[in-house]
Amino acid sequence: MLIDSHCHLEYEGLVEDQTGVLDRARAAGIRGFLNISTRRSEWERVVATAAREPDVWASVGIHPHEADQHADLGEAALLEATRHPKVIGIGETGLDYYYDKSDREVQQALFRTHITVARETGLPLIIHTRDAEADTFHILEDEMGKGAFPALIHCFTASADFGRKVLDLGLTISISGIVTFKNAKDLQEVVATIPEDRLLVETDSPFLAPVPHRGRRCEPAFTADTARFVADLRGVSVEELGEATTRNFFSLFTKAAA
Repeated sequence: MLIDSHCHLEYEGLVEDQTGVLDRARAAGIRGFLNISTRRSEWERVVATAAREPDVWASVGIHPHEADQHADLGEAALLEATRHPKVIGIGETGLDYYYDKSDREVQQALFRTHITVARETGLPLIIHTRDAEADTFHILEDEMGKGAFPALIHCFTASADFGRKVLDLGLTISISGIVTFKNAKDLQEVVATIPEDRLLVETDSPFLAPVPHRGRRCEPAFTADTARFVADLRGVSVEELGEATTRNFFSLFTKAAA
């Protein structure tokens, strides 16, 4: 049993064949899907899909690329969106200094807004960070000092040092198909050492298809390929990895288990 802890079922490439995408994933042994939103206009769609499909849950949030277009988003609107029973997470949110599509100060302010709502609701924060390790950690450490909140780093590709720091803060780390790439040796070393109870797997589909599908549109079914690779890195069976990551998912996303 595996859960795709981060996919974008409303994105072009998946939404046109959403039923087929989900059926192929189920046939591959994927038993749950967290459908991630990245802008406010997606919230209604991710919730509708989750309401329709028993094994799909939703998150609500604003991707850092979209921060400039949502600079006035207040805590109240985000909080209200979390009230649906199938909304189990906040995000994705965070900082992206690689593309810098939004002003960095706006990204940081919106990141803190999401954190406040995560703390208030107890719903896990789903964090995107790229070329922004220092500021991401500073904000997380500062906000944890105001009161703890559950959180994960999605599609982890950062340094081993950053990984140790966020684990020390109590975060979970989610691994995408990037770990299967030939040039991901540093990431592979990190993945081999993540504590068993802090590890998730994901696709980030329709992006980042793992080997042997690299270059194709990614689908949630490919969670199985990433899981097999991660299991080999860690010297365990894919069944053991599936049990651990599924247990971790429901331990973190407690609303999904309710």
